[in-house]
Amino acid sequence: MASDPTASREARLEALLDKQDILECLARFSRGMDRFDREIYLSAFWPDAEMAAGPFVGSAADCWDWAIPMHEQGQVLTHHALLQTTIDLDCDTAHSETYYQFVGRNRDESLWIAGGRYIDRLQRRGGEWRIALRTNVIEWGCLPPPMPIPFADVPDIEVNGVSSRSKKDPSYQRPLINRRAPANPGKE
Repeated sequence: MASDPTASREARLEALLDKQDILECLARFSRGMDRFDREIYLSAFWPDAEMAAGPFVGSAADCWDWAIPMHEQGQVLTHHALLQTTIDLDCDTAHSETYYQFVGRNRDESLWIAGGRYIDRLQRRGGEWRIALRTNVIEWGCLPPPMPIPFADVPDIEVNGVSSRSKKDPSYQRPLINRRAPANPGKE
């Protein structure tokens, strides 16, 4: 929905803040799934939220219990990348449509790429936005040829340059520091 040119600056700023809170809520879902962090994942949903994803329909907690073993068995990593999002605000309810691209690096080193849209109804309760209902519309998928991971042979890459599906991932490190030895490209 286009912004209302007659709305006051204050109302537009309030809508912008609501939309930013919603975008951060949507990002928590992706981060929680990719880092296998149930707490972050569930923080994107109200406890009574309902989800529909592939053959699954049920609560967000039950979707976690269904999806994580499948991802753990099938992939060594996943990326739930969120693309453009539209958000329609209506007081304490919002409807959003978010295009996404899913990439999984399978245990056999093949890749699974899929795309679609998350269509959500969000509610603001106690000043906080979370998903109340999600429908995952899967629109395409493919298995492209795999390639080696770039720079996998770099010394010290295991220290903090490798993805982890746990709180060992560099994204949890506070403060973030580089523990790898500096490289001097072009110098001998």
